[in-house]
Amino acid sequence: MDLTPLIISAKLALLTTLLLPLVAAPIAYALAFFRFPGKSVADALVSLPMVLPPTVLGFALLVFMGPRAPMGAAWESLFGERLVFSFSAILLASLTYNLPFAVQPMRAAFEKLDRRLLEAAAVLGLSPTAAFFRVVLPNSIPGLCAASVLVFAHSLGEFGVILMVGGSMPGTTKVASIAIFEAVEALRYSDALYLSLALIPISFLALVTINRLNGGRS
Repeated sequence: MDLTPLIISAKLALLTTLLLPLVAAPIAYALAFFRFPGKSVADALVSLPMVLPPTVLGFALLVFMGPRAPMGAAWESLFGERLVFSFSAILLASLTYNLPFAVQPMRAAFEKLDRRLLEAAAVLGLSPTAAFFRVVLPNSIPGLCAASVLVFAHSLGEFGVILMVGGSMPGTTKVASIAIFEAVEALRYSDALYLSLALIPISFLALVTINRLNGGRS
C-alpha cells in the first residue's frame, strides 16, 4: 500500500492546525467581545464554509486561484508557478474550509470567560490587544486545544474542496480521502480498507480528546 497520501494528509492537517489559529483567534475574539456594524453578516461569512457544499466552495476557490484571477496571477508572478493544483492551493483551501471549525469553538471558549477578568484588565490599563494575549488566551487553553484537535481531524478527511483546487497529483495533492475514492473506483478494496482503517482511530481519538477538553461531555 502506498503511504504517500497518508503522509500528505498528515502534513496538510498539521500545517492547517498550526496556521489557522493565527487567523481564527482574532476573529473569534472580535465576534465574542465586540459590537460593530455588520457583525451578523461577518459572523455568517465566517460560518459560510460550514454549510456550503464542498464542491461549491472548491469551485469558488478554483476560480479565485486561477491564473487569470488576481490571486492566482499574483502568486505566479511571485513564485513563478501556478497556484492551482499545488500543495499551496490545497493548504489555502484547507484553511478556508476549516475556518468556522476553528472560530466557533474558540468563540465559545472566549464567551465562557469571566467578564470580571476583562474588566480588571481594563481597569489596570491593558489595551484590548494586551488583554487578548495576557488574559483571554491563557484562560481559554482547553477551548483552543479542542478547536485545534477538531481542525486537525477535519483536515484529514477533506475531499471535495481538495479535489477541486488540487486535483489528484501523486506525491503533491493526492490526499488520503482522494486515494480511498480512487481505490474504490479501481476495485482495489483492500487499499481503500487499509487507508480507511488508518484514519478511523485518529478521528476517534480526536473526538475523545475534544470531549475530555470540554469537561467530559459526550
